[in-house]
Amino acid sequence: MPDRWKPNVTVSAIIERDGRFLLVEEETADGLKLNVPAGHLDPAESPIDACVREVLEETAFGFTPTALVGIYMNRFTRTRSGADITYVRFAFTGELGTHHAQRTLDDGILRTVWMTLAELESSATRHRSPVVLQSVRDYLAGQRFDLSMLHVDDSVYEVPAPSPRLAARAGQRSGVHS
Repeated sequence: MPDRWKPNVTVSAIIERDGRFLLVEEETADGLKLNVPAGHLDPAESPIDACVREVLEETAFGFTPTALVGIYMNRFTRTRSGADITYVRFAFTGELGTHHAQRTLDDGILRTVWMTLAELESSATRHRSPVVLQSVRDYLAGQRFDLSMLHVDDSVYEVPAPSPRLAARAGQRSGVHS
């Protein structure tokens, strides 16, 4: 059976305060980049939970999503490795919470920065993704979708039992035979 194509699912937060947007400056395989707080959806979490977690890990701010700004898809080729990657990103907006100054930021995150739209536009070549600017523009245009449009089935939060085939393989690797 051929491999199935599976895009990477990510989340991001569009956070505005006094006409400025919260971004992170991060070290990537392709050099120093700017991004809104964002990251991958982890197993057993909803996109909303992932967004709350990523904002805290990358900025040390609490965050409560209140609306979905949009769902974005883009394709990216890594400069160094040539890897061809497709992302589907859920971009949220919401309320910025408490700053936890004692928290260490995620590996690779150098600092947080607050930027105006003009600063974002002038730094577009440094953005980690083309959807950074698009999602901010959509936010400024008033694009908001109710969070109730996202449904996460309870099965997402369940830890799946290993399939009999995988369990047999694991037993063979460890030298255990039934």
